Amino acid sequence: MTAELVRGQNQALAWTQLEIGVEADRALTLGAVLVGAGDTALGGAETVALPGGPGLPGVGVPGPPATSHRLAVDLDALPADTTRLDLFLTLPVDAGAPARFGAFPAPRALLVGPDGAEAARYEVTGLADETAVVAVELYRRRGAWKIRAVGQGYQGGLPALLADRGIDRESAHRLAATARSLSAAPAPAPPRE
Repeated sequence: MTAELVRGQNQALAWTQLEIGVEADRALTLGAVLVGAGDTALGGAETVALPGGPGLPGVGVPGPPATSHRLAVDLDALPADTTRLDLFLTLPVDAGAPARFGAFPAPRALLVGPDGAEAARYEVTGLADETAVVAVELYRRRGAWKIRAVGQGYQGGLPALLADRGIDRESAHRLAATARSLSAAPAPAPPRE
């Protein structure tokens, strides 16, 4: 049975290898930030996972902007000083598409177990003019991992979200520009048979 989480609700995780999924009516970019003590990123740009970027220990490389994502996470492989993994969504550049989360139906974040079954779901509601949102976080308390439905939006987009985690302004803007350029790049041509 799938648990329906609401903002602020958490749930204990029964496994350390899982996937975070996203479903939306519009293409979104999925990313992640490794967070340590003091609620700040474990480092700078090297602790942020974006499509096409380098992988993080224990975190798969996010795919390009899409209406459906699956991101593999191995909590045992995260750096030892990781206290939290924030999973965020941003709106890619898309001519003619809404430029804010409040302009389309709420995206859904999914917790998928190692057997491929959906264990929890969170509809990221209550957004208006935000262009980036921390959908869920995986966090460690007393040695055990949990998932929390967050839904914290940022009108200042990805730079504001990253700065809120202690990443310097220049790096935050550079990462946001990288994410925008990936979303604006044309999709690769299908392979020829």
